[in-house]
Amino acid sequence: MATIGAAAVTIADYMKVIGPDGNIPPIIEIQDRINPILQDIPYKEGNLPLGEQYTVRTGLPSVFWRIANQGSPSSKSKEAQITESCGLLDAWSEIDKIVAEINGNTSAFRMAKAVPFLQSMNKEKAETLFYGNQGVAPAEFTGWSPRYADLSANNSRNIIDVGGTDSADNLSIWLIVWGDYSAYGFYPKGSQYGLKHEDLGEVTVDTTAGIGGSRMRAYQDHFYWHCGLAVPDWRQHVRICNIDVSKLVAQDSNTPDLIKYMIMATHRVENLDLGKPMFYMNRTCAQYLDLKRRVDVRDGGGLTWDNVEGKIVYSFRGIQIRVCDGLLDTEARVV
Repeated sequence: MATIGAAAVTIADYMKVIGPDGNIPPIIEIQDRINPILQDIPYKEGNLPLGEQYTVRTGLPSVFWRIANQGSPSSKSKEAQITESCGLLDAWSEIDKIVAEINGNTSAFRMAKAVPFLQSMNKEKAETLFYGNQGVAPAEFTGWSPRYADLSANNSRNIIDVGGTDSADNLSIWLIVWGDYSAYGFYPKGSQYGLKHEDLGEVTVDTTAGIGGSRMRAYQDHFYWHCGLAVPDWRQHVRICNIDVSKLVAQDSNTPDLIKYMIMATHRVENLDLGKPMFYMNRTCAQYLDLKRRVDVRDGGGLTWDNVEGKIVYSFRGIQIRVCDGLLDTEARVV
């Protein structure tokens, strides 16, 4: 049996949603966030109940030149199996039956209180895609940043250091190539893709307010999202890190040349044709890149506006640039 406490929807909450005419008007979603990475990432069913296992080749066999009547030794390739785990994003909504049924707008009121759960889960999922770390938070899945977080690691050639030295005043640009052999999302074997919503209807719940051991009838909703990220080929992705936010804002001789580093990133990727490449950055970075665009479009520097299905798409060297609110301005320095 569930217990309702401080998270319960109150009459005061109801009055903030209801209009003067007793109906529920449209709510201005100032908490909404733009995270197109959630649309870009391809998904497939995992091959494990709570994860995905794949094999990567870690070494090639040795081959030899030889002449007649001289043999050559045998050799073999080397492989390794990698297992990625899912995370479970979970949330519950419980509304007192009396509160929900005020003015007879039960369905509309419940919907108005359900939408922000969907927004919050999308926001959390996007941030986890970039910053999730199962080694620190076991309930999460591991996102991009922990995989490209060491300038001396084996994948360091795909980490471009812009040179910011502040401890927590940095941002990153990502070049990610989505594909079956480079990076994709997955969900548990035997399940279905996507965010799930269970309308559990009217239930009896325990309450922590008022008299101890009290019960009441409430409308209950359950939201959950089982998902993970697989990155079979680290060579297909690049992190441009340690971009000092204060230097971007200054727009002076010390401002990083973002175009230069984006060009470098396209050359660090093993093969841009092996999937769907995308650049990701946050609004701060996109703003200052856009200021740079004015000059580069005029001078032919590679930044262009393309029209796709009636929408203007921001791109660099044919690679779409996507603005994601899940990327922060407060990243720690990568060393």
